[in-house]
Amino acid sequence: MTPDREQFLYLTTRGRTSGEPREIEIWFTERASLFYIIAEYPTAHWVQNIRAHSDVSVRVRDSAFAASARVLDPQADAALILEVQVLSREKYRWGEGLIVELTPSN
Repeated sequence: MTPDREQFLYLTTRGRTSGEPREIEIWFTERASLFYIIAEYPTAHWVQNIRAHSDVSVRVRDSAFAASARVLDPQADAALILEVQVLSREKYRWGEGLIVELTPSN
């Protein structure tokens, strides 16, 4: 099974106040070796943690890796946002919200 067939990835952020690891299970899509997750609300705690500390850990099926997270900019990344929304709708029938890109570290 390829990672894109997986339903969830596990994202570990660092708490913006505590510095403690915080893990969530979340839907994702993959495009060009990058992973995309969508926050239903831009005020979600995990989004706030990413804004404070962009270094994250990701686990998909049997793979775990360090990554850098960034919130896509609605103006600068408009075309990419549309593409990720289409991928998400194809996979989950849902694609609305704040999109975060996860870039695996080398």
